[in-house]
Amino acid sequence: MQTIPIRTTVIGSYPFPGWLEFASRNLDKFGPADMDEMIEDAVIAAIHDQVSAGLDVITDGEQTRLDFNLSFYGYIEGIVNNESETRKFGPPAHDQRGKYSIDGDLKAPQGLGAVNEFRRLKKLAPAGPTLKASIPGPYTLSGRLLPNERYKDRYEITEALLPIVRTELESLVAEGCTEITVDEPSMSCYAYREDTKRFVDIFNRTVKPITGKCNLSTHMCFGNFKGRPVGYRSIKPMLPDFLELDVDEIHIEMANREFAEIELLKPFAEKMNVAVGIIDVKNYYIETEQDVMERIKRCLEYIPAEKLSVAPDCGLSQTARWASRQKLVNLVKGAKRIRQSL
Repeated sequence: MQTIPIRTTVIGSYPFPGWLEFASRNLDKFGPADMDEMIEDAVIAAIHDQVSAGLDVITDGEQTRLDFNLSFYGYIEGIVNNESETRKFGPPAHDQRGKYSIDGDLKAPQGLGAVNEFRRLKKLAPAGPTLKASIPGPYTLSGRLLPNERYKDRYEITEALLPIVRTELESLVAEGCTEITVDEPSMSCYAYREDTKRFVDIFNRTVKPITGKCNLSTHMCFGNFKGRPVGYRSIKPMLPDFLELDVDEIHIEMANREFAEIELLKPFAEKMNVAVGIIDVKNYYIETEQDVMERIKRCLEYIPAEKLSVAPDCGLSQTARWASRQKLVNLVKGAKRIRQSL
């Protein structure tokens, strides 16, 4: 379904404007109309930066999500915030991220909010770029929910969330979304210790109703909480099983790992399109246009141009806006120069 060689894209998130962060900590001072206006203004800012950079594919920057995963818990019934299970002080790590206890049936009668986000993006975005929606898959979405007597482990929680995510994906397609990413970084983080065949089965059952109805991708990385990874950072445990994922495109973090195992992208490219993370979101070094061109040339040794997309490693929500903006500008400039030379 890809029509542009060396397509330029993003994962989903983009840094909040500083005023939105301030406002989110003082919501008691704003009314509903004020908050609606703030959200639209923030999405307009995210769209502006992406369109100005010249990206082929843009998102709403996930400006309504305080966390790419935790924000969805506000739509899920049967859970309560659990403050006792998180570490409060010391260096940032994933054990400081929010956790929730389950106190009832897991359900989301109003959906997960992604459809309304996409409607807003359609309304505000200019003609030209492809509009993408991102949503966490059920295994990643289960990660901050604590098992109980009814849902005895993470896999039982995942199975309860799977139909919720699947319904949201169907609703996005019905709304006219042609580009969807199902984020499953927990699968790539834990491929080294879990049953990868089971991961593939979970993923494929989740996306089955929308396969062939949109350009479907998945994002695999090794974690990015406050710029810190969490998983065993190797592609090898993902092979060969992840080649059976029912997707049009797989996105894999590469820049932060100094392009280690880049040769392992070749078997993926034989089965699907590949989006390579060539911009390091954890580093404040601003990749130059020349850096981008050199990195793309390395990718082309293993992935045909017509099957290659380039992007940041992960979402940009943990990277300052001034850096995110320039990184995207140089990403597009470098990609266009290589594209013109084909």
